[in-house]
Amino acid sequence: MLGRAIREQPRIFAVAVTGSVLFGLMVIASAYVVGAVVGKVVVPAVARGSVTDGALALAAAALFGISVLRVVGIFGRRLGAGYMQYRLQATYRRRVTRRYLDLPLAWHHRNATGTLLSNANSDVEAAWYPIAPLPFAVGTLVMLVGAVVSLFLTDWALALVGLAVFPALFALNVVYSRRMAPRQARAQRLRAEVSGIAHESFDGALVVKTMGREAQETARFAARAGDLRDALISVGKLRGVFDPMLETLPSLGTLAVLVVGAIRLRQGAITVTELVSVAFLFTVLAFPVRAIGWVLAELPRSVAGWDRVRRVLDATGEMPYGEVALDPATPAPATLAFDDVHFGYEPAEAHLPGAQVLGEVTFTVPAGKTVALVGPTGAGKSTIASLAVRLVDPDSGTVTLDGVDVRELTAASLASTVALVAQVPFVFDDTVRANITLDRPGIGDEEVWAALRLAEADGFVAALPEGLDTMVGERGTSLSGGQRQRLTLARALAGRPRLLVLDDATSAVDPRVEAAILAGLRAPTDGGAPASILVVAYRRATIALADEVIYVEQGRVVARGTHTDLLATVPGYADLVTAYEQAEQEREQTRTYDEVTPLTSGLEVEVDR
Repeated sequence: MLGRAIREQPRIFAVAVTGSVLFGLMVIASAYVVGAVVGKVVVPAVARGSVTDGALALAAAALFGISVLRVVGIFGRRLGAGYMQYRLQATYRRRVTRRYLDLPLAWHHRNATGTLLSNANSDVEAAWYPIAPLPFAVGTLVMLVGAVVSLFLTDWALALVGLAVFPALFALNVVYSRRMAPRQARAQRLRAEVSGIAHESFDGALVVKTMGREAQETARFAARAGDLRDALISVGKLRGVFDPMLETLPSLGTLAVLVVGAIRLRQGAITVTELVSVAFLFTVLAFPVRAIGWVLAELPRSVAGWDRVRRVLDATGEMPYGEVALDPATPAPATLAFDDVHFGYEPAEAHLPGAQVLGEVTFTVPAGKTVALVGPTGAGKSTIASLAVRLVDPDSGTVTLDGVDVRELTAASLASTVALVAQVPFVFDDTVRANITLDRPGIGDEEVWAALRLAEADGFVAALPEGLDTMVGERGTSLSGGQRQRLTLARALAGRPRLLVLDDATSAVDPRVEAAILAGLRAPTDGGAPASILVVAYRRATIALADEVIYVEQGRVVARGTHTDLLATVPGYADLVTAYEQAEQEREQTRTYDEVTPLTSGLEVEVDR
């Protein structure tokens, strides 16, 4: 990990280490300058009872010069280390996010959103947290080598004290790191779990509140947060044990130097200057040596975070795009064809068998035509829609646009040719305009209003307080369900796709409005050419507008033909459509009743569809 960081940011690391080495060398130099000042200025001055101005000026200049160089070293070390750490964190946040976008939906289905958020945030931060003290630790190693050499040049007995203290510090740090590793790994995992539970609870706030599950969700979050608290307390306890030991060893070394140094001084082996220099050196080494401990202390958490980040970066299953581009100037509707398509979702766990969803699916959506997909729940209709826009790839068989396998198309060509309006509309916490344009080039206000008219959404948008500049709130909370659906439909239409895939995209819209939308899509105004349409439909009125109906059961195409023909020849289709129609009539009756029933005297409710 540390090697990867250095290889990715070698120049910044070199600046930081240079500053740290300069600081370390100045620490050693300061010890010997202080020793020289004591031995050659202070002691003679005490003996004479006076001090010369020249000696004081020289001592002050030496100490000031060393201090300036130490400041320069600290500045270079901290600036380089901080820049390196934050740059790596930003780089890997982008890489993780980019990887999320490359991986298929099947991979995302197996990973909780809270965990993915933790990977891109706290795990990335943890992975590169040791980078801040790393240059300091490298400079400290250089300083320690220099200190040991200077000790041997001073006196072999004092050097042996250093050789005893420094390895003991390293050994203590290694023991500390090994004991800390499992604690930090557990804490990092619990951080992701707490984030996941919080995200799930907030995202499902409507369900939590309507089901009266606030207390249970609070208890579930509190239990996992308590586990995280206990894990972090365990980390703190271990630090509480080892930190005093790491602080004490250099102090013991200083005491040993004074004892051994006093004996050597009495023997005449060293001078007062040398004794003071070595004692001071051990005193000032205490803090820099801690930098090595900081790196080793953070490595367990860092490794735990890196393992979680690497799991994302090393994940397989991305769907590479091809190099074929359909002619963007072609205004004609596209032709979609499924040829003997089989598809099965990967299991959530590797040891479990996958679920086969589609088999032998073959049909065509001719250019400019509307084809309706009809079938019972779980028949594979949404999967067919996902295959049509290449959210997933078939296990076998081909899906083609204008005769070209969608796997061979470039990403830009696919996005400009086909658009999906999903079953559950997603609206960004932004303005109406931004939700429709998505910063796509060539979509101005004129194109936005044209798309809104096609989606039968221009009326309610014009009535909003600030029109296109109205903020719609997170997930479009200020809009009704039908308004959100029409807004997402307008978003798709603004790009003028040649194939439009509607996955039950107008279920929350009044049937009359839905019929107007589909009629407009079949022959759009505002200068646009009609698009081919593949629509997952339930309502009889919607199905009747289709040029052809594809009836699917258990992942297979059972029948195809016009709505009238299938009603007469396929009992399962007739029963399903009749059941849908009866359910729709009941909903309409309930809606009509709610619209005219007064809640209070003189007050009637008008339902915003």
